Amino acid sequence: MKLLLKIKKVSFSGQNYPGTFNVLIKSKIKVMSNEINTNSMMSNNALTLDQIKQIAPSVFTTEKAAHLTDKYIQTPTSRVVEDLMALGWNVTKAQEVKSKKFKGFQKHIVVFRHPDITIKSKEGDDAFPQILLTNSHDGKAAFNFRVGIFRLICSNGLVISDADFNNVSIRHTNYTFESLQAKISEVIAKLPGLVQKINLFKSTKLTEEQMVDFAYKAVSLRSKATVNIMDVLEATRNEDKGNDLWVVFNRVQEKVIGGSYSYGNKNRKARSVKSFQKDIELNEELFELAETYLAA
Repeated sequence: MKLLLKIKKVSFSGQNYPGTFNVLIKSKIKVMSNEINTNSMMSNNALTLDQIKQIAPSVFTTEKAAHLTDKYIQTPTSRVVEDLMALGWNVTKAQEVKSKKFKGFQKHIVVFRHPDITIKSKEGDDAFPQILLTNSHDGKAAFNFRVGIFRLICSNGLVISDADFNNVSIRHTNYTFESLQAKISEVIAKLPGLVQKINLFKSTKLTEEQMVDFAYKAVSLRSKATVNIMDVLEATRNEDKGNDLWVVFNRVQEKVIGGSYSYGNKNRKARSVKSFQKDIELNEELFELAETYLAA
């Protein structure tokens, strides 16, 4: 059956939505419910189903864990992955937690990006909205969807924590292609609000004192160790120089997640966050922290 996801073509850089950023969405995205063009999945560094299976085998688990009763409905994450591919979303990352006890049933993440949905910047700081799907097959999780942003300039992924973008869940028992399509359409419809928030970050200027305060609070979300705060605030590229909240948030977030700062009396280098669960948690806390400076 041929399905059509219709999205009104919009631009948010005009009078109603002034600012540096706007979102560009193609007016029609054709999808097939039962067919996937695997060749097209190779664009934009997308992962194929075979590659995902090698990286995170638990995505393809079809049997429920032994401790679960017959009431548990097993819906493999691979079904959701294939359905999102049918809706035009490419997989750019897959990962699973290490687990000996629940091997094959452990928590995992699959990250998606749509090549026809872009956040455009007048300054060249373009980005792609992302969908982060997390799940497990141990009976402890539903399909959870979060919204993220992938910045092309630094290949950095942000996770949004906002009242309009609270993570959306679909229970395994209630999963259908139509329920997924409805949730994704809901996310796309809220993208203008996300762009407005980014532009508000961009138009908010921070003082030197506020930048230092933000950096200290951001690092403390990960560690209570003494840090060289100038390492955290230093811009690693020209596009991130400046004192607006958007660039300050981005360069601090990149340092906190990537571990590119010194800490302690011996000036050790922090390590990058490896756990995707900790990555999501920190990203959401950092976004919430940044929002507190909008009214400052």
